[in-house]
Amino acid sequence: MEVMPQYDLSRLPENTALKQQKLPAHRLDLSASVVLSIFFATGGFCLCMGVILILSAKSTKELEINYTNICANCAQLREDSSNFDKECTCSVPFYLPENMEGNVYMYYKLYGFHQNLYRYILSRSNRQLLGKDIWDVKDCSPFQVSRNSTPIIPCGAIANSIFNDTITLSYNLNSSIHIEVPMLKSGLAWWTDKYVKFQNPRASDLASAFAGSAKPLHWTKPVYELDTDDPGNNGFVNEDLIVWMRTAAFPTFKKLYRRLKRVDYFAVGLPAGNYSFNISYNFPVTVFRGEKSVVLSTLTWIGGGGLFLGLTYTVTGALTLLASFAILAIHLMLKRTKKNFL
Repeated sequence: MEVMPQYDLSRLPENTALKQQKLPAHRLDLSASVVLSIFFATGGFCLCMGVILILSAKSTKELEINYTNICANCAQLREDSSNFDKECTCSVPFYLPENMEGNVYMYYKLYGFHQNLYRYILSRSNRQLLGKDIWDVKDCSPFQVSRNSTPIIPCGAIANSIFNDTITLSYNLNSSIHIEVPMLKSGLAWWTDKYVKFQNPRASDLASAFAGSAKPLHWTKPVYELDTDDPGNNGFVNEDLIVWMRTAAFPTFKKLYRRLKRVDYFAVGLPAGNYSFNISYNFPVTVFRGEKSVVLSTLTWIGGGGLFLGLTYTVTGALTLLASFAILAIHLMLKRTKKNFL
């Protein structure tokens, strides 16, 4: 006698349309005209967007001043790390040929500085930067403690190598009148970085909260004195620190340093004329054969003046249109021979 198999009824799927796979199905039956319409529409859209993005990017105004060799004396001084506490300044005059209207941004740009090294990126303490445990330095090798075994705050290779040149911009109204261009130190960092990833320890006085710690090796002042004029921009929430701590993917990069404060002579932007950058030179670059620049730039609705996105759309649109014409030609040729190709 044949033994009937025993089924566990609890494991059977429910008798519903979904679980019994009885839902109505629809299969797209695309004709040649529909496919060609989609291809032509996609190609035309990408090509138009590419042209718009390229024209928009080209409408930005940008001026870059490389001061590596202009401040050669300071660069030579900084090659010896023992001179880190010696002040060195230089002035870089330049001419702005046309007005920069609207919001103007100042960037510093570095060449040949690799922020994307694996050990460099890991050398930081997120718990410390969040203000949860400022004495947590275990992940900050090799910049965990100072020579006298005092914990470094902020610790790690990223914080230790912060860009610390001080740059101010002067407008030379005439040969005797020089006006310092007002710049804003706020609004530089991402909102999530400023208010989520970086927080000061809860204390009424930052100096007392960081008491007993050491500043990074090549810093001229401790973290609680980064901006004593603005408590909202001091300590771990200092925007210059936050911007630097977001590491760059490539060895050549620029980071936002200041924003133009549009008042008085500069209410509509930067007028054309003679200017000068007054630089306190602290960040060494010649030791690793790098360079550094200051960049003044305007922005558009798509951001800066990069052409990559526009070129990508343009090339994609052109290739899609070429493919569309090729498909159309094949379809017409086969249609004449009475073959249903699509």
